[in-house]
Amino acid sequence: MPDLHTLPLFLAAALVVALTPGPGIFYIVARTLAGGRAEGLASSVGLGLGGLVHVFAGAFGLSALVMASAQGFTVLKIAGAVYLIWLGVKTWREARVTEPAEVATTGSRRAFRDGIIVEALNPKTAAFFLAFIPQFVDPAGHVAAQFILLGLISVTLNTGVDLIVTLWAARARRGLVSRPSLVVRLRQASGAVTCGLGGALLFARRAS
Repeated sequence: MPDLHTLPLFLAAALVVALTPGPGIFYIVARTLAGGRAEGLASSVGLGLGGLVHVFAGAFGLSALVMASAQGFTVLKIAGAVYLIWLGVKTWREARVTEPAEVATTGSRRAFRDGIIVEALNPKTAAFFLAFIPQFVDPAGHVAAQFILLGLISVTLNTGVDLIVTLWAARARRGLVSRPSLVVRLRQASGAVTCGLGGALLFARRAS
């Protein structure tokens, strides 16, 4: 277990981080505006599971190896950026397509999968966990177990905020559904935002 004296400090810091708007929140808003509440919720849960990939990888040293290797970081970064840009272009191209209600579940399933892949391929998430969590780990205890526990708390807080943001974005979208031309523009804007997030990731640098 982490030190009980530092746990409240970790919770406060992790909550501040979760509430701070970042690429994950912008991605969630973009997916919700493009596909509705179901896709937004699925994306939020997917991002959370993708974050857990980095938590367990960090606990067992895999993330540290990737971050220490310039080639490993670059490969992961390019893969994540290309996937985001591909999603953005796809969203833009499908902006004028109105899907029937029967395929809504398929869209949610795809959004869930995309969320996992996007987050799992994001080396900046790995860098964050490696820089943030060890500050609250008691070196005298079981380090890997503490890392996993604190990582689970952090991912839970992040996902909770993402779900709230999804509901807010979905409510905003419902007010615009009666204007099809505006919905198309929203979907195109969502595609552009997703491409922009991919471009930003493409230029991310490995921490020295």
